[in-house]
Amino acid sequence: MSEKRYSTMSTYELQQELGHLHEKARKAEQMGMVNEFAVLERKAILAKAYMLDPKDFIKGEIYGIQGDPGTYFKVDYLNGVFAWGYRLGGNGKQEAMPISVLEKLKEAKVEE
Repeated sequence: MSEKRYSTMSTYELQQELGHLHEKARKAEQMGMVNEFAVLERKAILAKAYMLDPKDFIKGEIYGIQGDPGTYFKVDYLNGVFAWGYRLGGNGKQEAMPISVLEKLKEAKVEE
């Protein structure tokens, strides 16, 4: 498949791409290719982001971060499939996160 931007792919194409990425990542992990595995995992996270609707993510909301329990992210604004904001209790620097790593919080209250 020629290189095609995730933003131009259909949901079906993104699902196919995710399958390929997961398979390549599995092989890279088995072969001990740590860097290759990490790159493929990041590509999969980005592909998943394009399968989500940015409108489902709300400015000012606080979300959990997948794979980082106990860490929370407050969304300042969205730009495409990236949420810009900052980690609560972090260094206060603004950063971007693919929306696919953000998790809706249960009704628990989070201290800012």
